[in-house]
Amino acid sequence: MCGIVGYIGQRKAYPILIKGLKRLEYRGYDSAGVALISDNRQLNVYKAKGKVSELEAFAVQKDISGNIGIAHTRWATHGEPCSVNAHPHYSSSKRLALIHNGIIENYAVLKEKLQTKGYTFQSNTDTEVLVQLIEYIQITNQIDLLTAVQLSLQEVIGAYAVAVLDKEQPDEIIAARKSSPLVVGIGENEFFLASDATPIVEYTDKVVYLEDEEIAVIHRDEPLRVVNLKNMECSHKVKTVSMNLGQLEKGGYKHFMLKEIYEQPNCIHDCMRGRINVESTNVVLSAVIDYRQRLLDAKRFIIVACGTSWHAALIGKHLIESFCRISVEVEYASEFRYRDPVIGGSDVVIAISQSGETADTLAAIELAKSRGAFIYGICNAVGSSISRATHTGSYIHVGPEIGVASTKAFTGQVTVLIMLALTLAREKQTIDEAKYLTIVHELRQIPDKMKEVLKLDDRIAELSKIFTYAHNFIYLGRGYSYPVALEGALKLKEISYIHAEGYPAAEMKHGPIALVDAEMPVVVIATQNGLYEKVLSNIQEIKARKGKVIAVVTRGDTVISKIADICIELPGTIECLDPLITTVPLQLLAYHIAVCKGMDVDQPRNLAKSVTVE
Repeated sequence: MCGIVGYIGQRKAYPILIKGLKRLEYRGYDSAGVALISDNRQLNVYKAKGKVSELEAFAVQKDISGNIGIAHTRWATHGEPCSVNAHPHYSSSKRLALIHNGIIENYAVLKEKLQTKGYTFQSNTDTEVLVQLIEYIQITNQIDLLTAVQLSLQEVIGAYAVAVLDKEQPDEIIAARKSSPLVVGIGENEFFLASDATPIVEYTDKVVYLEDEEIAVIHRDEPLRVVNLKNMECSHKVKTVSMNLGQLEKGGYKHFMLKEIYEQPNCIHDCMRGRINVESTNVVLSAVIDYRQRLLDAKRFIIVACGTSWHAALIGKHLIESFCRISVEVEYASEFRYRDPVIGGSDVVIAISQSGETADTLAAIELAKSRGAFIYGICNAVGSSISRATHTGSYIHVGPEIGVASTKAFTGQVTVLIMLALTLAREKQTIDEAKYLTIVHELRQIPDKMKEVLKLDDRIAELSKIFTYAHNFIYLGRGYSYPVALEGALKLKEISYIHAEGYPAAEMKHGPIALVDAEMPVVVIATQNGLYEKVLSNIQEIKARKGKVIAVVTRGDTVISKIADICIELPGTIECLDPLITTVPLQLLAYHIAVCKGMDVDQPRNLAKSVTVE
């Protein structure tokens, strides 16, 4: 979680840091803060509870001079959201200031040790313990900041991305990472530091991604130096990043979420570009070409993911099993990493993560690798930790997703999983050629059909008003639509704070139907696929209990439209591609209900975009 920004160069640091925090605010918005070494060499720390705008207001009339600084936007782990617990944290002497993303697991032990040395603490955070430890080691041993950071981090158990300022060394930032992302941007006589590349690309496209237990020594007018905890020099590649700055702005939309919903047709087109030929007769994924035999020899696929990515994984399971005739298991990464899974060299693990930084998914990857499994990554962020930790993989190429509730990343993940399943099936010769060609051709039509769905926006906005004061929702689907029901419920929960649950439609009779009454809205995905008649029966059961049914149906449906209270008609497609179409109206429904309730759609409470802590 948490967003880190740093700058050192010839420009004024404060405006760059504030703009960077706003770019990273999706990572956390409980509090924000900035530390600057001023023109008169004072180390000034300003912080405020709430969003970056609160910090800006607090800093008015303050000394914000200086061309070196670090800044932080927080998602709270240890200590409630308040200005005292906000980062940066001073050391006792106020010589040092530190920001941190991650969790110091042994902070209580370290804190007790420091208290016996006479140190007192102003906050309840694990982070303050680290800055106090660095200062204690620095003073006790009379050493420079780099060495003090190295020695301190050797005592730390947990995850961290940190940046430290020392007012006695006003031309230097020390930054380090372990299990939390950190990127250094290299400009002309200036350096940038951030949790991801979004705050950096405006100024430079040259970046270095730090690896675990690496420390960046960022010194004014000197080349970037990277060392490890033992002070051994580490080689580092300067990479070029490409990012459309327009994707980091709202572009006239009220919210990033709405913008990203509307971007989906183009995003899916970009996702398929270069992978499906113009004749719509072939799908090519370079990862499958490069590791063809390893993938074909797999005895089992295991997909690990969290949240929305886990819902995409469920669709992936259905696709791969149906097309490739191979067993697929879907695991929550957070559970997989903490049990003793049966996994070996004949298994392929597919890790799905939008950010490519999800802590639990990264840990699951490392566990699977240690057991000899082959790892295939599916993520969005180029250069992310997961993309570097896997053997191979595919980017979804949907561009930066700023809204905390995932939309275009989900449909991008599903699109890649469809292409992966099709590619493997053809290589394994487990799919009929005519069926293969039909699916590929229809997949190319999906962006246009998504555009048709988006034309329903005004109608969905209007009907959303009916449900502004609903307290509970049930979402039902069968087959490929069951994960869509889960995703629709999650979207509503995330941004409207209405309790919602997704179920396989047939499971409704095994408990959830007890909740159905005239006050319970039930969203049913009832497109004309192989399970249409079964879903129809489920709807009739709901109506018999006076439930209010919102049915998502195929255009031209004449049966369910007569039974359901509300029908949302969508263009038809092949059953296995249905999720790409049916997800969109559920995203819009959740969005408009949240807007009607006056919620902060892009930054819902207690959530962050990238979950980089356990």
